Amino acid sequence: MADIKEVTKKVEKSLESIRPYLQADGGDISLVEVSPEMVVKVRLIGACHGCPFSYQTLKAGVEQSLMKDVPEIKAVVAAE
Repeated sequence: MADIKEVTKKVEKSLESIRPYLQADGGDISLVEVSPEMVVKVRLIGACHGCPFSYQTLKAGVEQSLMKDVPEIKAVVAAE
């Protein structure tokens, strides 16, 4: 089983590569947690929070990028 601390480090590094794209649109992203089931919970902030396209950004952008960079994770969900 994957080590949560190691996976969390990988997720943080991957989020750093995504962050500039979100910031360019006035938004940002923060990691809330990586669960023992390898589900990543993130919070979209700034302009991304409440944006009508936030779900698409999360699934098509963030989730795809994270799962490519960190194959151990199973899903990415938004924290409320």
